[in-house]
Amino acid sequence: MTEAIRTTCAYCGVGCGIAATPLGPRSVAIRGDEAHPANAGRLCSKGTHLGETVALTGRLLHPVIGSKRASWDKALDLVAKRFRETIARHGPDSVAFYVSGQLLTEDYYVANKLMKGFIGSGNIDTNSRLCMSSAVAGHNRAFGEDVVPARYEDLDEADLIILVGSNTAWCHPIVYQRIQAARAARGTKLVVIDPRRTETCEGADLHLAVKPGTDVALMNGLLAWCDRHGGTDPTFMQRHVDMPEDFWEHVRSGHDLWTTAKTCDLAPAVLQQFFELFAATPRTVTLFSQGINQSIRGTDQVNAIINVHLATGRIGKAGAAPFSITGQPNAMGGREVGGLASTLAAHMDFAPDNVARVGRFWAAPNMATKPGLKAVDLFRAMDEGRIKALWVMATNPAISLPDAGRVREAMASCPFVVVSDIMADTDTSAHAHVRLPAAGWGEKDGTVTNSDRTVSRQRPFLPLPGEARPDWWIIKEVARRMGWRNAFAYDRPAEIWREHARLTAYQNDGQRLLNLRSQAAMGNEAYDAMQPFRWGGRPSRMAGFRQPMARRGWF
Repeated sequence: MTEAIRTTCAYCGVGCGIAATPLGPRSVAIRGDEAHPANAGRLCSKGTHLGETVALTGRLLHPVIGSKRASWDKALDLVAKRFRETIARHGPDSVAFYVSGQLLTEDYYVANKLMKGFIGSGNIDTNSRLCMSSAVAGHNRAFGEDVVPARYEDLDEADLIILVGSNTAWCHPIVYQRIQAARAARGTKLVVIDPRRTETCEGADLHLAVKPGTDVALMNGLLAWCDRHGGTDPTFMQRHVDMPEDFWEHVRSGHDLWTTAKTCDLAPAVLQQFFELFAATPRTVTLFSQGINQSIRGTDQVNAIINVHLATGRIGKAGAAPFSITGQPNAMGGREVGGLASTLAAHMDFAPDNVARVGRFWAAPNMATKPGLKAVDLFRAMDEGRIKALWVMATNPAISLPDAGRVREAMASCPFVVVSDIMADTDTSAHAHVRLPAAGWGEKDGTVTNSDRTVSRQRPFLPLPGEARPDWWIIKEVARRMGWRNAFAYDRPAEIWREHARLTAYQNDGQRLLNLRSQAAMGNEAYDAMQPFRWGGRPSRMAGFRQPMARRGWF
């Protein structure tokens, strides 16, 4: 029997380990990897049925220009030529990449390097923007870096778990199973905060059906309650937290129990029950997801949650943390290498020192100096004629972005659209001038990072079908044809991983927790054999940093 290959599930940010055993051409048996820390062998229904996704029905197997099959050389030459000409005529901000949390970290890294370091624009954004940008901004406000100060083991050690804006039972089933196991083993209490009564609520000790949009008021009411009833941790705050002088004045004003209950449309008795439970339970994990993030006030809502944990010392300790759980399998890896238009690389922003630092490391001739267009703005700019060449990778914005009709109109009017995908016909590829066949889940080779910062290998267990190629290979071949051969001289994903690791460590004086120095000299065999590991170690490391209370998230 063929030996099982350890890889990672392609569905969500839990990052479950998979043992995939090839059974024949385009056939594989799937089971959970018992040695993987994210799932310990458990799989949800989606992961269990991954074997049904590897058939070649509908696959894009050859490059296509217009409606005709083309060679790789002809397709890549055309992409490089049109991007080069567009930049020469209209400037670097006239082109854009729209990428995806389905890309591996190595794919993301090469795309980001090409756009921000060599084309010279910040116009690379990701569909992860739609689900995770609020969490990213909230983490940066609170910690100065996009770090998740939690780990899955905290769920096993918590005495209270609060789910905010998350139907965990459906969206992250393995996390929900872990929560239920903690309840059975330790009597952990579960509170669900959600305007809807979902399946997740059915197993909760308390459901707070808050009025939509009142999460900030709820968390500030909780913070005011803890302040009034001795539930804050002044020693922790003095040692580790910076706050404006008028912080408590704002929190105490208008956030009493009765006002908060009225604002949130909750019975005061139910709200008091929640406040008392929280105050009495130091080991508390607050998990939040899209119900918090996907809001016009998403970042403020994230910071309101984090502020409660900072003020009460429920962070950097076993079983106590605010915990953002991501949607896509590699949303976190993309954030680490600069996949968002608002970030640079290696958890650096566009501050002049960071721009200069990354420019030196890459020996980049055209470093972007400012953030680029975010997802929705990018397609609006295209509709207005400002984006004249677009490359879409591993996503389908024609149906997944807000105002999809306008997105389709924008792509239809764009002079040059490239789509890299595994599928031959999608709503987005209908607008493509060039279609490039990418590797699918079972054929990809690289790494992903899950919601609790655990890096796992995604290993191929099927051969590349037809003329399909990995995304990193496609990107670097275009970069070489655009004139940057030496900077994109990658032959395997291990080389890209080492470069990414070196950049995280480059002139890192300890101000950035993302530091993969130990990975920077990893050999090819060691990369192939890489075991799952969590960067940043235990979240208690965060106790060494001073963390500011966010001014926003008060109101």
